[in-house]
Amino acid sequence: MTGEAHRFWAAVQDRCPGLLPERDAPLLHAGLLRLLDGGDDRAGRLALLRVLGSAYRSFGLRPWHAAAVGDALLPAPGLRWWRAWRLVERTAARLADTPPWWPVEVVDHDRPVDTVAVLTVRPWRRLPHRPGQAIPVHTPRRPGRWRWLSPAGVPRPDGTLEFHVRAVPAGSVSGSLVHEVRPGELLHLGAPADTGLELTDGSDELLLVAGGTGLAPLRALVEQVAAAPAGRRVTLIVGARTFTDLHDAIALDKLQQAHAWLTVVPAFSANPDALPAEQGTAVALATYHHRPGQHVHVCGPPAMIAAARRWLTIAGVPADRLHLPVIGDR
Repeated sequence: MTGEAHRFWAAVQDRCPGLLPERDAPLLHAGLLRLLDGGDDRAGRLALLRVLGSAYRSFGLRPWHAAAVGDALLPAPGLRWWRAWRLVERTAARLADTPPWWPVEVVDHDRPVDTVAVLTVRPWRRLPHRPGQAIPVHTPRRPGRWRWLSPAGVPRPDGTLEFHVRAVPAGSVSGSLVHEVRPGELLHLGAPADTGLELTDGSDELLLVAGGTGLAPLRALVEQVAAAPAGRRVTLIVGARTFTDLHDAIALDKLQQAHAWLTVVPAFSANPDALPAEQGTAVALATYHHRPGQHVHVCGPPAMIAAARRWLTIAGVPADRLHLPVIGDR
C-alpha cells in the first residue's frame, strides 16, 4: 500500500472505525481520485463508476459518509467532490450486491500478433458471468483506470477467464495489458455487466459479425450454443485486414471442425490473395450472408458498429433482431 492510500484509509478509520477494509483502500483511493480527475472517456468512466458503485454497496457506505471520505481524500473537498459522490450513489442504487472486485492472477499471456494479447486469468474466488457480458478490468500498473473486456468463452470448470486485448494509440491500459503484463501478475476484475449481445431464447439462426478483439464475446456465444441441448445454425463472420491479423484462427478452426452447424467466414479487407467470397469488410459480407429470421450480433471497433447499424438496417435486419454492444468499446 502506498503512503497516500494508507493515510486515506487511516483518516477514514479514525472517523468511521471499521468502515473500509485496509486491503481494499488502495483501489478505492485510486478510483475516487480518477473519478475526480475526469480524464477517462465515456466507456472508461462507466467501468470506473460500476466498480465504485459496487464498492459503495459492499462496504455499506451511506450519504453521511461523504464528508469523512472526502476529507480523507482531499485537503478541501468542494462541489466537485459532492458531484462525484452523488454519481457513485446513483450508480450504486442500480446495482445488485456483489463484491467490489475480484483479485485475479495472470496465468498465461500470449501475443498472437504484435498488437494483440490473449490473457488467461484465474480469480481467487469464482466470478459468475454469462456469455456476451463485459467486465471492468484493472491493472495496478495504471492505478484508478478500469476498462471493459469480454470473456472469450463460457464459464470454465476451473474458473479461469480468457480476454483478448488490442493495444490502441493513447490506450494506457490496453497498452500495458498487451506489452507489459506478465504471468504471475495481479489484476482486478469488477462485476460483469450486460451489453445487449447476450443470446435471446429460441432456435432462430444466428449471424455473428466480429471485428478485431470484438470476436471474444461472439466466440463465447458460439460456445454457449455448443453447450445447449439443441443446436442452432450459426454463421460467424470474422473481420481482419489480412490473414496474419486473424489472432484467434486456431480456436476458430477447432470450433468449426467440431460443430457442423457452425460456418466461419473470414472477411479480409486488405488481402488481395483472399478468395473472392472472403474479400471485403465484415459488415459488407454480413449484408451478403444475412437471411430473414436471423438474430444478428455485432461487436468490434466503433466505426464498425456505426457501419453495421446503418448497412444492416438497410439490408433488412429488424431493429429487434440487431444486437449491438451498448457499453464501452471492445
